[in-house]
Amino acid sequence: MGEVAISLKVTPQGPEIDLDDIEEKIRDEFPVEDSSKEEIGFGLTALKILVVRDEEEGGTDDIENYISDIEGVTSVEVEGVSLV
Repeated sequence: MGEVAISLKVTPQGPEIDLDDIEEKIRDEFPVEDSSKEEIGFGLTALKILVVRDEEEGGTDDIENYISDIEGVTSVEVEGVSLV
């Protein structure tokens, strides 16, 4: 079995939310390989992360649910999943 790269876009509830804090919480739970910030508009910035994990671990539901439960997160969108 191989590894899967999962790219996600995390949108905060507002521009005052600390994206670094959200990223730290995600890194504590999942192997984040890369991250960046993307301006959406009106002062709002999204966090884009790349998680690489074993294909055997299943889909993305556990990651999406964990991130959605972080205070200050309004949405999580899977932008892509591919084999590494």
